[in-house]
Amino acid sequence: MSTLPTPPRPARVVVGVTGGIAAYKTAELVRLLVKDGVTVDVVMTQAGTRFVTPTTFQALSGRAVLTDLWASGTDNAMGHIGLSRGADAILVAPASADFLAKLANGHADDLLSTLCLARECALLVAPAMNVQMWNHAATQRNVARLREDGVTILGPGSGDLACNEVGDGRMLEPEDLRAALTALRSPKLLAGRRVLVTAGPTFEAIDPVRGITNTSSGKMGFAFAQAAAEAGARVTLVAGPTPLRTPPAVARVDVRSAADMAQAVLDRVDDADVFVAIAAVADYTPAAPSERKLKKSGEALTITLQPTVDILATVAARPSPPYCVGFAAESHDVLENAETKRKRKKLPLLVANRAQDALGSDDNEVTLLDDAGAHPLPRMDKRSLGRRLVEEIGIRLPRAP
Repeated sequence: MSTLPTPPRPARVVVGVTGGIAAYKTAELVRLLVKDGVTVDVVMTQAGTRFVTPTTFQALSGRAVLTDLWASGTDNAMGHIGLSRGADAILVAPASADFLAKLANGHADDLLSTLCLARECALLVAPAMNVQMWNHAATQRNVARLREDGVTILGPGSGDLACNEVGDGRMLEPEDLRAALTALRSPKLLAGRRVLVTAGPTFEAIDPVRGITNTSSGKMGFAFAQAAAEAGARVTLVAGPTPLRTPPAVARVDVRSAADMAQAVLDRVDDADVFVAIAAVADYTPAAPSERKLKKSGEALTITLQPTVDILATVAARPSPPYCVGFAAESHDVLENAETKRKRKKLPLLVANRAQDALGSDDNEVTLLDDAGAHPLPRMDKRSLGRRLVEEIGIRLPRAP
């Protein structure tokens, strides 16, 4: 088997905080980045310190927070240059309208704006402001110039604003900004590939209020979809009933039943290079669901079930199928049953795990099965496993023409 790519060096990110109520979200972002093992240096404008104190960011990052161009803490007083050296990126979140104007016009009158001008790394900004400020012609001109200069604009989102107005101007959520930084560093193993993923449970109606389902949370499928997007793929996620947030840069299609999921997949599979079937699809569905709520009679109730379409087998049996990856959640004899399934469906790769350990949990322990045999992976959280599976698929895929 091909070897996995060399892991990147430990990440370091400079997070800039300007004046805006959305700075409270940045505190959570710093916490998430540190949890991921990222070294975070926080630089704040004076206006930024009015919303969240430097002490908060120092406690979360474990590093001194810098606010003053003239007291940067470096021996040669060149903190505005040295701080960005060796960093993977500078992310300004929130980025106020005033700070965007500074960047667009090359102004450098404080530590953060000077640092951005003197950088050698990528610069990302997450705008946050009132909807009218965002839509103002001057702000839009500044944003357009920043894009032309190679600055990555993250958002803004749309919705309720702190000023009690509604519209564009919300800073993206910490998870979205975390994903953008992760994608920046991720090897683009699936660049140019089109990936179709299924995730979550299905719901097979018995009557208008009852149905047959399972305990799948969708976490594994969503984690894989996010990892594939970070690796450069164009990802479509067909999701059964789940409240999980859509990963950034992923197109989501919501479905309910196994038949709905099958149709959604078959409608899109012609445009896929890779199909990863992670959803826990019902094997059986009521043959004749009632149009009215069934009344409790005290008598035994018999429901006739009929088999559902085997989505993965159907796709794998196509004349020119995409690269198909299956998941097998087994309660007993996991590897034997999973390998039988892999061979029956003629899959190049199948991921096997114990159903009772995986469904609904935050981590998983799996074994990869392919023509070369079984390849066990250590237990890890599903976010990490999603990235590992992207790597494993990336090294197995035929080279793109």
